[in-house]
Amino acid sequence: MTSLAAGRRPGRAASLASLAERLLDLGARSHGAACALLVVLSLVCFLPGFASLQPMDRDEPRFAQASKQMLESGEFVDIRFQGEARHKKPVGIYWAQSAVVAAGEALGVPGARTAIWLYRIPSLLGAVATVLLSYWAALAFLPRRGAFLAAALVGASVMLSAEARLAKTDALLTACAVAAMGGLARAWLTRAATTRLPAPTVLTFWLAVALGILVKGPMVPMFAGLAALCLSVSVRSGAWLRRLRPGLGLVLVLALVAPWFVAITLKSGGAFYGEAVGHDMLGKVGTAQTQHWAPPGTYLLVIFATFWPAAAFAAMAIPFAWTNRRDDRVAFLVAWVLPSWLVFEAVPTKLPHYVLPLCSALAILAVMAVARGAVHRDRPGARWVALLVPFIPAGLTVGLCVAAWRLDGVIPWAGLPLLLAASAVAFLAWRAFVDGWPERALAVAVLAGGLLGPAVFGLTQPALAALKVSPRLAAVRDALPCPSPKVATLGYREPSLVFLIGTDLAMLDSAEEAAAFLTAGGCRLVYVEDRFAKAFADAEAGAAPRPVGRVTGFNINGGKPVGLSAYAVMP
Repeated sequence: MTSLAAGRRPGRAASLASLAERLLDLGARSHGAACALLVVLSLVCFLPGFASLQPMDRDEPRFAQASKQMLESGEFVDIRFQGEARHKKPVGIYWAQSAVVAAGEALGVPGARTAIWLYRIPSLLGAVATVLLSYWAALAFLPRRGAFLAAALVGASVMLSAEARLAKTDALLTACAVAAMGGLARAWLTRAATTRLPAPTVLTFWLAVALGILVKGPMVPMFAGLAALCLSVSVRSGAWLRRLRPGLGLVLVLALVAPWFVAITLKSGGAFYGEAVGHDMLGKVGTAQTQHWAPPGTYLLVIFATFWPAAAFAAMAIPFAWTNRRDDRVAFLVAWVLPSWLVFEAVPTKLPHYVLPLCSALAILAVMAVARGAVHRDRPGARWVALLVPFIPAGLTVGLCVAAWRLDGVIPWAGLPLLLAASAVAFLAWRAFVDGWPERALAVAVLAGGLLGPAVFGLTQPALAALKVSPRLAAVRDALPCPSPKVATLGYREPSLVFLIGTDLAMLDSAEEAAAFLTAGGCRLVYVEDRFAKAFADAEAGAAPRPVGRVTGFNINGGKPVGLSAYAVMP
């Protein structure tokens, strides 16, 4: 264990290093202490900004709106976004979100069905579960202290922090994947044992597979299957997989997933499989969907930002992994990451969160390499790679200030002190590494992560009003003196507006349709994007609508400025 007696640095750096060491020591005392500290770290990283962050186009409000429509219609088999069938993912996340929102309504939460934070609770729970399950998985490879540190690195990561705040599948998927891989690891590492694998481990594996299928189809079976295939080839036998009792497991999986798949087959006439498999999954393999193309190697670059602060140390652990590739523990971690990573790099459609279920293995590998003395300052280029730890928060601080100034003409003063503090602590993590204390550097980097999440999401994000186009448009509707107006939009068609305004929001295609909409009687409101302004002015000559508001901002999904004027007819 690293000692503070040697190499003690005076002042605040020493105090911070001492705090990091004490937290590591506390986490190593017992499983209960480790789990409690990991939950606290997770909540510190994930909760700030959880409710104030607007619905993030486009995926998040699509999921939330489909869940909302389940509650509105009472139809919990078919998945719909307005009148369109949403046959892209299985039903697991929609059920989870609907259950939470229904509970919120029962408890009297005001406006529960349009409170996006309620729909995010399954993702928050999935992210916290990912951290705890990373600790459980890491215990198969590391002593308690190392497992605690590896899980803390997962909890402090930028990507998991973001996914915890988004009402979609990826946090829950990651929890399922880590649980499955933790069970598979125990089967692999004890394959020479004569005793049976404990029943809780077997059940954890198969329940994770079943829930993973209900959340995102074949992804968890892919992670586990590719790893099992590579390991079986390496030892020229797959007999070790019998320790997972596949007969019992497959029955359990079918019992859990088959009812909904049968129901959706009968409901959609097989259209679900054509859309989910033929269009959504195979479409991403064959072509880059929705402008998300990127060349092979992209994940190797973006991982340094998305899996900050652990990614730099994981990169330095690659030579260790190659040298020790025949070690059973290292071999499993490589099999967990490498084949699935190559699949993602080969697929044209690339999104940063695709590799999130692989990051727990990278954290475990980094801590293992540090513990064995394979990651240290004297390795060629190590100091420069470790410099990425302070570079990411410093770059993010500058980027957020520039963005806030360009978009809203403000400096995010509320978040700036904490952003600077996160950058300073990250620099101290680099300094600890350069001074020859790599484990301490990892622990201090976790503290930097605990500052960065609240700084970005809790204090800086609320100041970026230009990004909150849909909430500001909804506020225009709410300010009308007539209750329950009919609302339409021309040009701006983001799912976040559907979620906030209502399922019956009319999506118009022309200025003539907008003018006709306003003359249809009753209290009516239409949003007109600037590119349709002239045509609308020509078309609405006889309607005489009243301008009731104007919203300008930046459309995250389109990546460009947007301006809309609101017109109302009120009897």
